[in-house]
Amino acid sequence: MEGEIRHRAAYKGSKQYSQWEVPTANATGFGAAADDYMERGIDLNEQLIYNKPATFFFRMNSDAMQGAGIFSGDILIVDRSIKPVSGKIIIAILDGELLVRRLQKNINSAVLMAENKKFADIPLSAFDDRANVWGVVTYAIHSLTS
Repeated sequence: MEGEIRHRAAYKGSKQYSQWEVPTANATGFGAAADDYMERGIDLNEQLIYNKPATFFFRMNSDAMQGAGIFSGDILIVDRSIKPVSGKIIIAILDGELLVRRLQKNINSAVLMAENKKFADIPLSAFDDRANVWGVVTYAIHSLTS
């Protein structure tokens, strides 16, 4: 997300600390003795949402983006305040239907690319008014259990 301009909301969360201040997990299965005295937990709103008023959640119901690690049933966090630049995964409205695709911009056109060979890419011209970018996908959350 380098080079992007982000507009922050007035809401800063309930706790004023960053992810880097939260201790990492101990892979051995035994916590350190100091962990018993830890006061703070992880607030997922602070970690995953940059602009609360412009952030929405969607459930993916297609296999179009499997190559990008987004599977059917995953929860997508979408930020409408982020500028849709080439290479980002976006939510697009095409002919009244919501699509999750990777945006690939050229000089005078754009392509909505699926990350699954079963789905065709959707070319758009500069004057194509049938498609609108609704927001940029910032995170995909999927369950590791079935």
